[in-house]
Amino acid sequence: MSINNILVADDEESMRWVLSKALKKKGFNVELAKDGNEALKLIKDNNYDLALIDIKMPGVTGLELLDRVKEERADLMVVIMTAEASMKNAVEAMKRGAYDYLTKPFDLSVVDAVVEKVSRAREMTSQVSLLKEELADRYQLEKTIIGNSPAMREVYKTIGKVAPSDVTVLVQGESGTGKELIARAIHYNSKRLGKPFVPLNCAAIPKELLESELFGFEKGAFTGATERKLGKFEQANGGTIFLDEIGDMPIDLQAKILRVLQEREITRTGGNQSIQVDVRVVAATNQDLEESVRNKQFREDLYYRLNVIPIQLVPLRDRKEDIPLLVQYFLNKICAELEAPLKRCSSDTVKLLTGYNWPGNIRELENTIKRAVILSPDPLLVASDFPGLRSRPSEGKGEELSLEGIVDLKLRTCFTNMEKMESGDVHAMVLEQVERPLIRFVLEKTRGNQVKAADILGINRNTLRKKITELGIELRKD
Repeated sequence: MSINNILVADDEESMRWVLSKALKKKGFNVELAKDGNEALKLIKDNNYDLALIDIKMPGVTGLELLDRVKEERADLMVVIMTAEASMKNAVEAMKRGAYDYLTKPFDLSVVDAVVEKVSRAREMTSQVSLLKEELADRYQLEKTIIGNSPAMREVYKTIGKVAPSDVTVLVQGESGTGKELIARAIHYNSKRLGKPFVPLNCAAIPKELLESELFGFEKGAFTGATERKLGKFEQANGGTIFLDEIGDMPIDLQAKILRVLQEREITRTGGNQSIQVDVRVVAATNQDLEESVRNKQFREDLYYRLNVIPIQLVPLRDRKEDIPLLVQYFLNKICAELEAPLKRCSSDTVKLLTGYNWPGNIRELENTIKRAVILSPDPLLVASDFPGLRSRPSEGKGEELSLEGIVDLKLRTCFTNMEKMESGDVHAMVLEQVERPLIRFVLEKTRGNQVKAADILGINRNTLRKKITELGIELRKD
């Protein structure tokens, strides 16, 4: 936002004339006031971008006028002019909100420099103001957090109640339910909007590095610490720090987090100076912290400090009425990000998406839709664009599932921690457990007739006899 309109207030006619001529030559609209009263009236009636005000004028003085300006027009940039280059005048002017001050007599090039500096400051202020508006718009709950289910309406109510305060919040829910999104919504709807929002995933950083990541370190604190580094708490000063997966934080480090919550101060690794921090804490976990407290894996005192306001996010499978809304939201979002023509889902596809249980919750839904949008050349997404879902049916409906679906569901239940399993003969183990009941069932149906059983199974009799022995199947005779 550049400068257009300037007010010059000075009781010296020659000063008003010189400044008016110089500023008009630069293309500015200039109005003049011979004293503080006239200046105050003009400020009330007009929209100025900058006011050059003499500190000593009859009637209302420059400093008194400055006070009134800050009451009437807090956004108006004021530069004080004074013939007394005293520290007292300078300090008093800046304390009362002046942007800068000029000492008379001054060269007109100095005025040009000040006007240019004010112009840049107004541009920056305008950008920050715009950024705040954009952030507020981006993080409005109804635009970012999708859902009208009763569970989500309760979450909205809680966010609305806690956002304006600085109370600590603990967000709990399964992975992919949107815990960070809730934390951001709390921050961007609070008085800390425009200040830093600093997220940290406590599970993603090695334990030996987590402390210095949180609190920073001094130069020489350890090998490789060649310079001072600010930690996440200092980076978030004035704003919000989001401690994700706090249930994975080492027990010894939990004590230091507790101290930050109690004392509002931190100490860098390798340092001995306490540093005050003004930070709101929002924590999140997918673990049962009460169970962790009982198992001595999480400090009880820290749990109660964090759990001032709990927000529980239900998994997507428990709010399926929100899935059609989420599908449309992600279609719009993903197509916009990819700069692709808008795509939509057929009604049968929406039913398919709604019927799936989404173990990965909202994150899995978004990734699934993104994959379909990228791979499908058609504007209408159909069931065949989501082949994985047809082989991954919902839980709790076994009577409606295909045999493959039942096997798929059982395998997922058995191997939820597959990533923690070491290499081995899982393939042979699974085949054995499927073959045994299959052969047993066919033998029951054929009343132990191995020739018929082999024919039904599509294998020869010798192979069947070998499997009966290997699988330890007991033959029953009527």
